[in-house]
Amino acid sequence: QVQLVESGGGLVQAGGSLRLSCAASGHGISSRVMAWFRQAPGKGREFVAGLSRSGGSITYADSVQGRFTISRDNAKNTVYLQMNSLKPEDTAVYYCAGRNLAYVVFSRSSSDYNYWGQGTQVTVSS
Repeated sequence: QVQLVESGGGLVQAGGSLRLSCAASGHGISSRVMAWFRQAPGKGREFVAGLSRSGGSITYADSVQGRFTISRDNAKNTVYLQMNSLKPEDTAVYYCAGRNLAYVVFSRSSSDYNYWGQGTQVTVSS
């Protein structure tokens, strides 16, 4: 089992930056596919960024490419999402997610992830 806890959300002006953290306990994240998703009010859960089990492959949603960076610190058992040049349309609850250890590559589908955090609110004002 893996428990995920997100932090780092908040209110920021457009153009600003935030860094989200996802701390894991239990079996950890060092050999696990990890991803960030987000959900805006009235919308479905959207893939934001994914990190393969080895860390050698990373992908981003087109809407955040070039502005967001996903990374992992195995020593701290933590995944990060650095968000720069934030826009009002980035406003959402952000969730950290992990797949079972059997999976090597990430997926853009939320249904493929087995472990979820409680979410952290990011609000970007114009």
